[in-house]
Amino acid sequence: MLNVVNLSKSFRSAQETVHVLRGVGLSVARGESVALTGESGSGKSTLLHLIAGLDDGDGGEIWIEGANIVGLPDAARAALRRTRLGLIFQQFNLVPSLSVADNLAFQARLAGQHDPAWLAELVARLGLEALLKRYPEQLSGGQQQRVAIGRALAVKPALLLADEPTGNLDEATAVEVVHLIRDLVARSGCGLLMVTHSARLAAMLARRLHLSNGKLT
Repeated sequence: MLNVVNLSKSFRSAQETVHVLRGVGLSVARGESVALTGESGSGKSTLLHLIAGLDDGDGGEIWIEGANIVGLPDAARAALRRTRLGLIFQQFNLVPSLSVADNLAFQARLAGQHDPAWLAELVARLGLEALLKRYPEQLSGGQQQRVAIGRALAVKPALLLADEPTGNLDEATAVEVVHLIRDLVARSGCGLLMVTHSARLAAMLARRLHLSNGKLT
């Protein structure tokens, strides 16, 4: 479902060139959950941003469902993110002027893929039934993260990318949230690539990759 081949990325400053990714290769199968770990600044978020088409690499290929997204125009990448990718970030990125119900349906409606039955299942599994009329500012951090998860999965993505999705949560809530993400990914059949600094959370997923010195082990 996802296949990254020989991907490289560097950042240049006046003094030096920093090679963040050096010929990285990885794959994620449909229904598979993969944790990506590494030290702070090792390039984990950079790798996710490249896969999501939010940035350009220096070389390599990124294949999603048999299509190489490298070199696609911005409009095509944006369409891919709307219809085939689910993105979860540490900051939640909910729309403050929308209710929980409207936040949950937001991406799916934009993509023309709104499925009321699947959304109702997500609401039930995420325990959001009593919160649908509330607004993000009326929710706890854990509740906001559940809404962000539901929004990302409502579109029925082929691939879910999660960048430190529990970074703002306490440990008990973080474990609960990762359980939910893992179970919903298995239910929907999408692939999951999750960046985390926590060895405990990484161990909850089916496979673990570690990024160090620009390479995966």
